[in-house]
Amino acid sequence: MSVRRIPYETQLHSPCLKPHAPVPGHTHARALDSDGNPVITTSGLTKIYRANRSRGREVTALDGVDLHVREGEVYGVIGQSGAGKSSLIRCVNLLERPTSGTVTVAGQDLTALAGRGPRAGKELRRARSRIGMVFQHFNLLSSRTVQENVELPLEILGTSGKERSRKALELLDLVGLADKAKAYPAQLSGGQKQRVGIARALAGDPKVLLSDEATSALDPETTRSILQLLRDLNRQLGLTVLLITHEMDVVKAVCDSAALMDKGRIVESGTVSELLATPGSELAAALFPVSGERTGADRTVIDVTFHGEAATQPVISQLARTYNIDISILGAAIDTVGGLQIGRMRIELPGRYEDNVVPIGFLREQGLQIDVVGQEALLVKEGVK
Repeated sequence: MSVRRIPYETQLHSPCLKPHAPVPGHTHARALDSDGNPVITTSGLTKIYRANRSRGREVTALDGVDLHVREGEVYGVIGQSGAGKSSLIRCVNLLERPTSGTVTVAGQDLTALAGRGPRAGKELRRARSRIGMVFQHFNLLSSRTVQENVELPLEILGTSGKERSRKALELLDLVGLADKAKAYPAQLSGGQKQRVGIARALAGDPKVLLSDEATSALDPETTRSILQLLRDLNRQLGLTVLLITHEMDVVKAVCDSAALMDKGRIVESGTVSELLATPGSELAAALFPVSGERTGADRTVIDVTFHGEAATQPVISQLARTYNIDISILGAAIDTVGGLQIGRMRIELPGRYEDNVVPIGFLREQGLQIDVVGQEALLVKEGVK
């Protein structure tokens, strides 16, 4: 995987979420296969907005985006404001028509359905009905009850009243709002409104759920509960979830894979575990930010990433005993991602990089990801005693 370095403003990390609880009546989806088939694919996706046709002013929101989201995973796209995240997710279900490139969802090329004829429009609407979408702003109709808001997509699909009612009540129970069916949006909290939005997005039995900054308007506690709900739905209903966010906490809490966008391009992507094992990964550094400055010119500063079994081993103390060296810990961050303990630690060793080739090799032998801060390590031959 190619990694390009870009400065990124990191976010404060939140407490990890509790393990999901099963929902009665729903079977668990299969475990995510690292070689799973992509259910969402974009190829060369480009979106150009023409702000002033007479003057020819153009803004490129997406610039040749290639995205592959595997079946059954939660995939997060993160980036600063203006990076192209919202344009990307709106092009995935063709709320925005791409300028060029293709979008394939569940094996169906949606861009091929985006013709101008009535038949093409009907087929596109049918395809969209199998893609749920949750918005940042809840977009609930104030004159309708909670149940009636959930029923709205089913009305559009021509579902009978009895079936609409049954389905809406089932979905409200699924998202924990069975007792709010007859309430109106004005009577709900922000988190409850978003749960209604999620239930409405599930009305068409989608295999794919798109989330457009669904938690950015919520307080931290409510955010955690909504993220947990999305993860539960992913696991229990087999949903593939594509979400966009500007918050690193969201990626850390629920995502199996992630991509970093900048200026309309995806500049880094992969599973969270792959990113953590990639030297120089901006996403890995942002997920687990550590700081600390070198205390002298004759010192070596190293960022050590622990994950899997290595996170539970006393590797640093072993290093100190084995090589009889004093180790300074400049900073550390640790959390749980995907049920695994993962952390980063910035340590300082006495001596220059050339003097620490063997100790650094020892750390790598223990299965740790090592980044030497401020050094071009590849220019120096490493060995292990």
